[in-house]
Amino acid sequence: MPYNTQLPNLVLREYGRHIQYLVEYACTIEDDTARNKMVQDIIELMGIINPTLRNVEDFRHKLWDHIFMISDFKLKAESPYPIPERETLMRKSIKLQYPKQKIKYAHYGKNIESCVQKAASMPDEQMKQEFAQVIGNYMKMVYQNWNRDNVNDEQIKEDLLALSGNQLVLEADSNLDSLSNSTRRQQNPQNKHQRFQQNQGNRNFKRFNQNQNNRNFKKNR
Repeated sequence: MPYNTQLPNLVLREYGRHIQYLVEYACTIEDDTARNKMVQDIIELMGIINPTLRNVEDFRHKLWDHIFMISDFKLKAESPYPIPERETLMRKSIKLQYPKQKIKYAHYGKNIESCVQKAASMPDEQMKQEFAQVIGNYMKMVYQNWNRDNVNDEQIKEDLLALSGNQLVLEADSNLDSLSNSTRRQQNPQNKHQRFQQNQGNRNFKRFNQNQNNRNFKKNR
């Protein structure tokens, strides 16, 4: 068989080198009928080798696109689909630029800094204080998710003060445990078990009352 016996530069590795050898050989066949028959056989073999494409909508169309790609678009065959152009199938992926922004406190995240800046720019002092309280609560919850050790409220207040440029000041008696305690209650399996027992007890109590009422009704008939 007059095809290149050296290791080819595989275009689509999921089909392997032998499919590429067959496609290269098909390109050398001069008779149109024999070449089209060869291409049809290769398409069937490609579908067997890569069965995951069967989960793709119109998978045979995908196989035909792949065989043209493997042949470097040199293959001449009667495709049941429009023959694709090189620029359409071989276009390079556009690399998205990841935003590179310096975060002062990485464990809080960038969104916290945005919230702090917005709260610090509020003209209403009362609303600013309320936002500072909410942000402080959230900062403590995030900190505890990042570091399981207990965090001092004073540390959170100092971090909030630094992030806001001394604009957001939490009061000395501020409670920063409301969100974290709520989260712990939701994640505590013991509380879930207690709630299950409580609900089960309520259902049993309702069932007992219903049975008691039914017995009283039958007795009074």
